[in-house]
Amino acid sequence: MISLRRKRLTGLWGRLWRDQRGVSAVEFAMIAPVLLTFYFGFAETTQAMMAKRRASHVASTIGDLVAQEGTVSNAEMTDMFTIGSTILSPFPTTSLKMRITSVTANSSGVVKVDWSDGQGMTALTNGTTYTGIPAGLISASQSLIISEVTYSYDSPIKKYVPNTLNWSDKYYLRPRQVNTVTRDRTT
Repeated sequence: MISLRRKRLTGLWGRLWRDQRGVSAVEFAMIAPVLLTFYFGFAETTQAMMAKRRASHVASTIGDLVAQEGTVSNAEMTDMFTIGSTILSPFPTTSLKMRITSVTANSSGVVKVDWSDGQGMTALTNGTTYTGIPAGLISASQSLIISEVTYSYDSPIKKYVPNTLNWSDKYYLRPRQVNTVTRDRTT
């Protein structure tokens, strides 16, 4: 009697061991969470890279637009910052900070701020010395437009990108139509 039960149990375990039905479902159940994590992680990484690229594009565009002008009015400066915010969409613009500064090197090579405007960033004081320009980029009596952007990307999916990512870009452009772009604050 015992040997018959043992034989039946051995036969049952043997059949279960050899049975291949459902193996794919079990394998999928084990692999699916890993695949979904990779998928959402890559999607979120792509979103973060797109936000960084757009923030960089904001800096280059607003600087380039100002460098094409001879004189910039209050309305035009407001438009520059609006354009910058529009370029960043559909990403949130609450953490977007922009600054446009015109600097000129005097005859001894000291770089001074001609004018500066910022949205979210503090404008630099006129006449102060500006440092940090790469060597050889500006010489005596030359002018530059410097556009700066900082952006903080906060992921909507905190599991994959738990920390806020902070980026900053700075572009140096020469005025195109005049020696120095002037700022008209009366209009």
